[in-house]
Amino acid sequence: MSAAATQALGWIATCVFVASYFFGRAASLRAAQMLGALLWIAYGLLIDSKPVIAANALVFAAAAWTAARTQFAASNPGQNGVNPAVD
Repeated sequence: MSAAATQALGWIATCVFVASYFFGRAASLRAAQMLGALLWIAYGLLIDSKPVIAANALVFAAAAWTAARTQFAASNPGQNGVNPAVD
């Protein structure tokens, strides 16, 4: 991939990440964070930067974990004493 395309990917990842802060719904925020993290991981691979890859793998995992936990709680009300309709 050319240097210009690599730079463009980095800027796109930046835009997606910043845009995630403007989403009102938590699910949309997490989806944007996960997309941004994947773009940053691709960028990190292209520039061979382990810290960029690791940091964004952690961001992706945290956003995915939170999304899965929220979805599980919503589909299993009252599980473990948590009822999202009440709490």
